[in-house]
Amino acid sequence: MGKTKELSNDVIDKTEDLHKAGMGYKTISKKLGEKDTTVGAIIWKWKKYKTTINQPRSGALCKISPHGVKMIMRKYWELSGSQICPVCRTDFCMDRPPCNRALKDLCEIFLQERNKTKSAEAEFFCTVHGEKLQLFCMEDEHLVCSVCVNSDIHVKHTCRPVDEAAVALKEVLKTSLKSLQEKHKLLKSEKFICNQQVKHITNQAEQTETHIKKQFEQLHQFLRDEEAARITALREEEEQKRKLLQEQMMQINTELSSLVERMKITEEEIDSNNISFLQKYKGPPESTQCTGPFPEKLPEVLIDVAKHLGNLKFRVWQKMKAATQYIPVILDPNTAHPCLYLSDDLSDVWFGQWSRLALGYTDKCKGYSSVLGSEGFSSGTHYWDVEVGDNTTWVLGVISESAIQTRDNLPGPGLWRLGFHNGRYGQGISGEILTPLAVKQKVQRIRVQLDWDGGRVSFFNPLTDTHLHTFKHTFSERVFPYFCNVCPSQALRILPVEMAPAGLEVQRLSALTSKTESK
Repeated sequence: MGKTKELSNDVIDKTEDLHKAGMGYKTISKKLGEKDTTVGAIIWKWKKYKTTINQPRSGALCKISPHGVKMIMRKYWELSGSQICPVCRTDFCMDRPPCNRALKDLCEIFLQERNKTKSAEAEFFCTVHGEKLQLFCMEDEHLVCSVCVNSDIHVKHTCRPVDEAAVALKEVLKTSLKSLQEKHKLLKSEKFICNQQVKHITNQAEQTETHIKKQFEQLHQFLRDEEAARITALREEEEQKRKLLQEQMMQINTELSSLVERMKITEEEIDSNNISFLQKYKGPPESTQCTGPFPEKLPEVLIDVAKHLGNLKFRVWQKMKAATQYIPVILDPNTAHPCLYLSDDLSDVWFGQWSRLALGYTDKCKGYSSVLGSEGFSSGTHYWDVEVGDNTTWVLGVISESAIQTRDNLPGPGLWRLGFHNGRYGQGISGEILTPLAVKQKVQRIRVQLDWDGGRVSFFNPLTDTHLHTFKHTFSERVFPYFCNVCPSQALRILPVEMAPAGLEVQRLSALTSKTESK
């Protein structure tokens, strides 16, 4: 094989300069008279290394035996005339080079580590007196020797042996560590709750959005049905009026045909000669006399536009209002016990199994299965009817805002309630056991009436207008409707009310309450 042509530095430099000037490798090869592959290799090297100088090769591991290395070193020293180490480039004083570089490196590492250990042990001695540090000054919080203890600096300080001081201070750190661990555990618990709340909020938002779309779709469907019904009524009226006009037009056409025939006969008689006319003439024929009645006046056949468009929005709104229901109290799902389930319109409450999605409850046996109304009252008179039906265990009433957090075990007043359990009715305040209440007949529906300004909470049977019980209390804060259901077979349902003039029913109930109390 021939010897590979070596490129001069001048060719390499010119190639680099021309490439930087923007020329391609083919143009450069023609200009310099070199091969395309040669110029391309130079340009590739410059792009990769940013230089055209030959780079050192990594090469493979040397597989020469230690004896071979010695022979090479001796030959190199004979030719160079001096014993220079190939590693550190200094004069080598030994006759033979070391045959195990790895062992030499380990020895150096060992010596370095030993020096570090010696320097660390040197730190255990007093830098002033050279004595071993055996005591610890509790005030200055640093190690001292036996000579330092007698000096003026530490004469009144408490100095303890190193081991004793270390044990005492480690106990302090353990206490601090325990506090940090408890805080760490608390933060992790709060982080877990936050993550659960994020998931719960996402689930709430999705469910609420679904219910909103469902209810608006019902409203849209109602409007579409109402629009279709009114357009149908308009088309029916249009068809009815059109048929009426068509019948009238048919009658007119019949009369017109009859008149045309009469006119034709009369004209023929007039056009005949006089003798024939006089021979046949017997007086004006009935066919030429329009003795019949003239066409009647056309009936009113126009579309009653005012009926279809007059107050259209208002009449549709009235019909929509009659079709919708108003619930005086809306249940708040954020206050519901995990065993309670609410309907989509937040008016019914069922008792069921523990819900893992509920937040704020960690113990399945904790508290009553209650839920509150979403709106609190701080003035005025309010009432709501609840269908209890055949429910075997229920409680209804109102609760003060300050007692909400401890509603499951109230230490004092704050919950005014009436309930039914084990076939008996009862009433009570706070979390105490219900006091038996005499009720003559089983109640299917309960009306709770709150007179905040008058300081009364009354319970009625609205089906018979029977007063059941009244609590008297001077309210000073907001109170919320309270519902408790522990019966899995029957839900508590808040009944809708009619959109009657405000205050009439409340005034009637207030009169009933006053009449009952006067007795």
